[in-house]
Amino acid sequence: MRTILHVDMDAFYASIEEREHPELKGQPIIVGGRAEHRGVVSAANYKAREYGVHSAMPMKTARQRCPQAHFFPVRMEEYAKISRSIQQVFRKYTPLVEPLSLDEAFLDVTGSHLLFGTGQEIAVAIKREIKESLNLIASVGIAPNKFLAKIASDADKPDGLVIVEPNGIYAFLDPLPISRVWGIGKVATKRFSKLGINTISQLRTLDPGLLTELFGEQGQHLWELSQGIDDRPVVPERQAKSISRETTFSLDVTDLEILKSVLIELVEDVARRLRKNELRGRTIQLKIRYDDFATFTRALTVNQPTNITREIEAAALLLLEQRLPERPLSIRLIGVGVSGFDSGTRQQRSLFDEEDQQKHSRLDQVKDQIANRFGTESIKRANRIEADETDTETSSES
Repeated sequence: MRTILHVDMDAFYASIEEREHPELKGQPIIVGGRAEHRGVVSAANYKAREYGVHSAMPMKTARQRCPQAHFFPVRMEEYAKISRSIQQVFRKYTPLVEPLSLDEAFLDVTGSHLLFGTGQEIAVAIKREIKESLNLIASVGIAPNKFLAKIASDADKPDGLVIVEPNGIYAFLDPLPISRVWGIGKVATKRFSKLGINTISQLRTLDPGLLTELFGEQGQHLWELSQGIDDRPVVPERQAKSISRETTFSLDVTDLEILKSVLIELVEDVARRLRKNELRGRTIQLKIRYDDFATFTRALTVNQPTNITREIEAAALLLLEQRLPERPLSIRLIGVGVSGFDSGTRQQRSLFDEEDQQKHSRLDQVKDQIANRFGTESIKRANRIEADETDTETSSES
């Protein structure tokens, strides 16, 4: 039986800003772009959330709901630096670390018990080290698989530690609303509600055939999750067949400009991780999930593999603006990924001319060097200064 940890930093960006400004402890803190540039909320601490502020909300709305909050711009390079320090803590206990974003990761510690103790003992040690070395708080879920560990990490926030034992899976899952199952959004929840299905316990008793009839091949997956079945391994980034990042919004997004802002930040993170792992990919993929649970992926393959931020961004924006179905824009999830890896060092040719491509490659290298050395956002691409940086945290607003 595997032992999987899901470690999720609590209100990561906002907690970093609160750490840097201890005089603001207990006060609402919001991180995001400037309202006058259509910026959106990247993170809000728990105090700000009491006023209804959430990630991907227009900053203008956040200021209206919580005018007394303290507002900070996104400092992505600083957050990335701290994220690398957190991942170094993880790798003291296992090489099987699968980052999901800057603030969360799966760890497979099955092979670490002889050295470091039980999953609970490892989780306690990780939480303690992050607190002592970085003055930040992490919540951890411990379970036999990814799905259960992910739900467990969110079950007792902030500063949570929840264990799902193999013989207690049903007891843990059954009382939860079906919306906690990955892939069940607002529209699907309404469809189930009409059938009298509101909890995972009720979902678990359904005939898998009915779920397949309702949701296609995804129905079988939903049924398996309701049983607590999830066989996916923890895959370290360097071994992955693709590197991706996605965000599930707390409320459906209907504004294309907000989607573009979020997508650009997802691209920044994916491109940085590609370069960190010395990977280049040929295929850029956009993932979109609408409010009715319909999920679409669109892909574009370039002539030569790339890890250049500007190239991946251009492809992803093209897919967003030109390749989506003709239907009302109401988006629950957006993601971007790169696959088709080629780790060779040959010259890349791209959507841009060679001189432009080389310029953006050098800019990426400089930004990476500055981030690795100083951890501050000392340089930005000129076409991004006015737009501000508008990343989002995880769907649960951990």
